Amino acid sequence: MTRNYVVTGAASGIGAATVALLKERGANVIGVDIHNTDVNSDLSTPGGRQDAARKAIELCGGKIDGIVACAGLATPIAKTVSVNFFGATEFLNALLPTLSKSEAPRVSITSSMASLLPNSPALVDAMLANDEAGAIRIAQKLVDEGDASASLIYGSTKRALGRWIRRESIKPEWAGAGIPLNAVGPGIVETPMVADMIASAEARAAIDKMVPMPLNYYLKARQVAYLLVWLASAENTHTTGQTIYIDGGSDAALRGDNIWD
Repeated sequence: MTRNYVVTGAASGIGAATVALLKERGANVIGVDIHNTDVNSDLSTPGGRQDAARKAIELCGGKIDGIVACAGLATPIAKTVSVNFFGATEFLNALLPTLSKSEAPRVSITSSMASLLPNSPALVDAMLANDEAGAIRIAQKLVDEGDASASLIYGSTKRALGRWIRRESIKPEWAGAGIPLNAVGPGIVETPMVADMIASAEARAAIDKMVPMPLNYYLKARQVAYLLVWLASAENTHTTGQTIYIDGGSDAALRGDNIWD
């Protein structure tokens, strides 16, 4: 039976690669993005998230089998909090009642290995408290403090997502409804979002020091899509609550045995 998927961030990068892969495998896919896709809505606002959810449900005929949430910003601004965290969690919760009706409901989310890098604990806590206004205020304060502080915003959104996934995945609304909930944490992916970060030899050297990728170097978007699609497939029955790092070895290189402490 054909599965119905909703993919956010569908207009470019990992989201576009995921849409293409799902369609190649025979799925019906509804793309969500701010422009150039099936549902054009702004996930940075509560109204946009609800609008996107309503339209996606309509276009899927009230049947959703999988959601792949790829929408995100890497820009060190307060809006990144709204898109990366609340644009994922609120959108997923809006679709949850419909998704729960599927015989094999699945969710996968694009996180980042940046979830392992330095972050703002206060910002992470505000997101996990579902306090969007408070989180935006904290993020804007980081921006006002300068580049070093603002650079913590992106990793903070991904750290919060990973913790949200672990908390939610075992609850009755998710595990009790038979829904695996996971994320993937890519290293550096060659997409428009990171083009400026790897545009010169100097820029690549700096980012390679921060995100070493000894196995096969930078990723292509489609390589990330393969893992997202498997996690959101009926084949995945028991993997849940995880952020699986597809990072060319960054996690192992940076943390080593520390994960066991």
